[in-house]
Amino acid sequence: MSSAHHPRFRAFTPRDLEGLLRRVSLTDDQRLALRAVSSVLPFRTNAYVVDELIDWSAVPEDPVFRLTFPQSGMLPAPDVRRMADLLTGDAPRAEIQRAAHEIRMRLNPHPSGQLDANVPVHEGRRLTGLQHKYPETVLVFPRQGQTCHAYCTYCFRWPQFVGEADLRIATDDIAATDAYLRAHPEVASVLVTGGDPLVMSTAVLRRYVEPLLAIDTVRSIRIGTKSLAFWPYRFTTDRDADDLLRLFEEVVASGRHLALMAHFTHPQELRPPVVRESMRRVRDTGAVIRCQGPLVAGINDSADAWAELWEETTTLGAVPYYQFVERDTGPQGYFGVPLARGHAVFRDAYARVSGLARTVRGPVMSAMPGKVCVDGVAEVAGERVFVLHLIQARDPGLVDRPFFAAYDEGATWWTDLKPAFGASRFLPGLEPG
Repeated sequence: MSSAHHPRFRAFTPRDLEGLLRRVSLTDDQRLALRAVSSVLPFRTNAYVVDELIDWSAVPEDPVFRLTFPQSGMLPAPDVRRMADLLTGDAPRAEIQRAAHEIRMRLNPHPSGQLDANVPVHEGRRLTGLQHKYPETVLVFPRQGQTCHAYCTYCFRWPQFVGEADLRIATDDIAATDAYLRAHPEVASVLVTGGDPLVMSTAVLRRYVEPLLAIDTVRSIRIGTKSLAFWPYRFTTDRDADDLLRLFEEVVASGRHLALMAHFTHPQELRPPVVRESMRRVRDTGAVIRCQGPLVAGINDSADAWAELWEETTTLGAVPYYQFVERDTGPQGYFGVPLARGHAVFRDAYARVSGLARTVRGPVMSAMPGKVCVDGVAEVAGERVFVLHLIQARDPGLVDRPFFAAYDEGATWWTDLKPAFGASRFLPGLEPG
């Protein structure tokens, strides 16, 4: 078959950024600012995203351009100027790296207890490539899967990609993972995540997945991935695409639920025919595609975008799962949407879709205590309040118990919220952030 039918993956990194940006009418200073941002926060895209998903005639407003290319507002202006000066002054690489590290450390690289409260311990040893936040779920970060086909500008896992080992969560100790899961029979679900596990070859992915099939207490396996959006050929014409689908079939045949946790941010990502074919092939294995993504300013902060996204994924046989709130890390100040406005967008989109698409939950904050869902704004006892509940929690006793926070039009995250009615806590055992 010709190469036209077998697209080859081609990545673009910061060294390619200047050339890519010459496709649009940006000034030298504007291009320099974006290069400055990319020297602190990660940038990686690929030929499929650049040629098939971005409408270059609509840049810089095009949503997929904003989703994958650095924006000057992602860092405070003084930091952008500092990095730009270092770049134009031909500063030594070590000096640029030191400055970038200083800026990164101010961006809350590991929110919500990722490096302390979530790291499990087995036989006195910290398993730093696992996360165990909720009793029944463990996250596994395969060392070989800690990159992506392209990076999202809003990504809360940006520290995985900046080349600083101390910021990275990863493991290749499959035996330790196996031993931990066998010692914790309460764990019924394992999420293999990253980065993106589907950047790995099927043979490497199999090394992490196959042992899970021998643990009776593991009843579901999830794979977190953006590949359906950013490299759908992973499921069609990559050399081991058929092997990947066979692995999916084996997981399903073992009696387990296999969920592909697909990250879709904008309906533009669903339009190429290859995406639809890829989703069909995945579904034919018996795996379920569950779709999630965050509400992001300047990219998808409209009811139109979300209603189209939920209806289209439902039509394609996938299940709308979560609409997340942009997390309190990295460029949250640029991409974050106030909770009040976020809920209005969610509600308006939810009202437009059929019941089949109303499986989605949101807006949801993955915060320190758990997944906090904003159910709405109401007036209770004469006070305007946010109505919230925990979909998932470190303390299972807090799950699905409604509580109230004082209304704050500017609040963008859990830590901005205060208990309503002058209370000192939201619920017994649930303190303010």
